Amino acid sequence: MEKMNRAVEKVKMMVGMEVEVEEEQLATSDDTFSFMDDFNRNCTLSTKQRFYGFVICLVAGLTCTLLSMFVFFNPIKFGIMFTFGNVLALGSTAFLIGPKRQVTMMLDPVRIYATSIYIASIIIALFSALYVRNKLLTFLAIILEFGALVWYSLSYIPFARSMVSKVMVACFDTEF
Repeated sequence: MEKMNRAVEKVKMMVGMEVEVEEEQLATSDDTFSFMDDFNRNCTLSTKQRFYGFVICLVAGLTCTLLSMFVFFNPIKFGIMFTFGNVLALGSTAFLIGPKRQVTMMLDPVRIYATSIYIASIIIALFSALYVRNKLLTFLAIILEFGALVWYSLSYIPFARSMVSKVMVACFDTEF
């Protein structure tokens, strides 16, 4: 029974349900709180609510991403829908692990470059679709965004990025 309790506690920690620990830390420290600390204290959700939020955001994001394929030949509409779907899908994980932990994981040294390229490509895609209205620039930004999304997603799988890098080098190696 004790092993099961420890396993449940580990799962709770993995999905960001460290409420008791955070409340104890907040009670003991009188330092000023950052914006994310205030946001996390005010956004306490039950496990069921977290799961529903995750599923709703993920389904909405995947729906927007899939619906963007219908307007593929109109890069401006495609860029807006594809980017909005990616942002919703990425935001869905914040329901599971919490916004503070999501941002912390995104800014982890292992994935900081992938995160910054991904966010920059989202901004470039939306800027080129909404403001510049250049189809070629929007299409290139979407290609960059998709590549950055794949690279960012691979950072959560152990050894996946190194494996993909080795496969790509092996496929495009010109020496025989």
